[in-house]
Amino acid sequence: MAKTANCYGTGRRKKSVARVYLIPGKGNIIINKRDINDYFGLETLKVIVRQPLTATDTLDKFDVKVTVHGGGYTGQAGAIRHGIARALLQVDADFRPVLKKAGYLTRDPRMKERKKYGLKAARRAPQFSKR
Repeated sequence: MAKTANCYGTGRRKKSVARVYLIPGKGNIIINKRDINDYFGLETLKVIVRQPLTATDTLDKFDVKVTVHGGGYTGQAGAIRHGIARALLQVDADFRPVLKKAGYLTRDPRMKERKKYGLKAARRAPQFSKR
């Protein structure tokens, strides 16, 4: 471990932005002043958030404090994962190959497609009737 001080990482996914702070601790994850179990109902979202920590075997070495806003729960979970991965790079640069290979450092570029004129949504056309 190069640094043991607080480390910071910003994560983004869709419209969500997460500010992540890694603090040496016992593995508590606090999101918007709430525990991860209270914030995310689905177990898959909790797994997504913990992925970078389990990949680097640092799950019980850091407390994670997160402020996240925008988007839905899935986008927020992806943003938190991205932020944790970036913060882990500040802790130790040796984590880079592991995190890069797993794809946690790459920002997911997929965004919502804009609505087009003449359509009801991005691709949804009005109902067709012969009459």
